[in-house]
Amino acid sequence: MQSPWTDEDSKDPSSAIRLMHHDARWKQEFEQTRSGILQCCEGRVVEVEHVGATAVGGLIARPVIDVVAVVADPCDLSEAVDLIIGLNFRTVDLSPWAGRLPPKTGPGATQCCVKPRHGSPTHLVYVVSQGAALLSQMVRLRDYLRAAPERAIELEEKKLEIWRGTDADPLAYYEAMANEFEELQRKLGQ
Repeated sequence: MQSPWTDEDSKDPSSAIRLMHHDARWKQEFEQTRSGILQCCEGRVVEVEHVGATAVGGLIARPVIDVVAVVADPCDLSEAVDLIIGLNFRTVDLSPWAGRLPPKTGPGATQCCVKPRHGSPTHLVYVVSQGAALLSQMVRLRDYLRAAPERAIELEEKKLEIWRGTDADPLAYYEAMANEFEELQRKLGQ
């Protein structure tokens, strides 16, 4: 799991992590985002997946739609990112999580865009090349949580514990959640 927040943002109280109960409108938000990405990317993006807690019905989540956009040709990745930026997104520097992220170019490349609304992120789009490990990890975890509601509830409880324990600080929260997701991925054999 990665964060769109920088160390500087974590000092701003308005950037605290917010969690909320599942909102049925998240699915519609994803569908609109998916449609916009597919249309604007003119065939460069061949698949768009809704991932993260907003993609799992009933879970408490950050009110941020997490999306993975897949390009068939790694050479199209930068162009796809540029086109997505035209949908009111901006690129995100995820250097604090560089050790956990795939490279920005080459096989398995990943770039990230965020859509702010009034300063707070509303959408995160991970743009990846086909076959990227990040895509399979996120989709597999989403599908696992959808199929195993008891495990989803356990994750939700852990998320709330982490949120309380970090006082909603973005950097601390994302670091702890990244560790939690790495453990889940190990259990799933990823």
